[in-house]
Amino acid sequence: MTVVRLPTAGGGVEDYRPGPASPYPATAAGAFPRTVYAAAHVVADPRSAAPPWQAAAVDWDTTMAFRRHLWGLGLKVAEAMDTSQRGMGFDWPTALELIRRSVAEARTIPGADLACGAGTDHLDPSPVLSLADVTAAYEQQVAAVEQAGGRIILMASRALAACARGPDDYLQVYGRILEQAREPVILHWLGAMFDPALAGYWGSDDVDAAMATCLRLIEGHTGKVEGIKVSLLEARHEIAMRRRLPAGVKMYTGDDFNYAELIAGDEHGHSHALLGIFDTIAQAASAAMTRLAAGDIAAYRAILDPTVPLSRKVFEAPTQYYKAGVVLVAWLNGLQDHFVMVGGMQSARTAQHYADVFRLADTARILTDPDRAARRMATLMTLHGID
Repeated sequence: MTVVRLPTAGGGVEDYRPGPASPYPATAAGAFPRTVYAAAHVVADPRSAAPPWQAAAVDWDTTMAFRRHLWGLGLKVAEAMDTSQRGMGFDWPTALELIRRSVAEARTIPGADLACGAGTDHLDPSPVLSLADVTAAYEQQVAAVEQAGGRIILMASRALAACARGPDDYLQVYGRILEQAREPVILHWLGAMFDPALAGYWGSDDVDAAMATCLRLIEGHTGKVEGIKVSLLEARHEIAMRRRLPAGVKMYTGDDFNYAELIAGDEHGHSHALLGIFDTIAQAASAAMTRLAAGDIAAYRAILDPTVPLSRKVFEAPTQYYKAGVVLVAWLNGLQDHFVMVGGMQSARTAQHYADVFRLADTARILTDPDRAARRMATLMTLHGID
């Protein structure tokens, strides 16, 4: 087994030898007891001559191959979400192209399913915007996704956060979009830790007050809301809201810190999943869901619990840079042949962070070929002056 030199927290360097390969199957073994989405990343084209901060150059073939990997594991794909770097190097025209390609790809694969992010990210956030501007932006993206044949995940809006003056403005804009939606949508409440521009979403910095507004919206449009993804990284908030949702409306956990317990649930109910970390731990997630389907909670937790420290490291503050850890593991596992990201975001984390992610991925049994992963990690460390 290849030994790799890794930095340590104390400023030193250690020789690290990874353990055995992931034992989890590369395909799904049956139906899941929860609805499970992986928010999927995009694979950049490292050979593009386009300046990375001016254009999103995508390797479409490898990006579609990664989605086939997720579908083969029984996961649904949450397409063109923040994991794909929406608003962080990945613009709306490219996102729409991604949605069109993914919808077409899904049609060729029995059982493949996806839902697609529609937002307002083609609109520059500004306090001088009107609610009509934001509504029109949402309408444009929703119509484009529906025309492509996609179902809607209604993404949080930086533009709405910038110009809204209170809860009623959110109810007005979202109400208008839900009334027009062709099919029930998944709402997305993304916390400020994921995107600081979304602070005070739903008209308040107080979580309970914001939750009350969001629940008012859902209760007024239950026929148009399939579920809501909550990404606040606080299990207690998600559980509290889950218990107050109208019958038939699903809670999708977006909590990359506490997903194992939230999906398992309690005597009052459970969460479904729409998670960026399931891009990274797809095989383990699929295996865990298979055990949950069999009623084997202990085996489910034995698989998924060891992945939580990895996820907490990947999503550590500044949380919005979590995409770098997601793509790192995809490269280490041979799902793409380089560690280059849209917008050059591979530079957003340190060598120490990447070393920690590598160790935790190994401990969680996520590395499918530890020898290859170690060789690739050694290359990355060399680029950081650790040899």
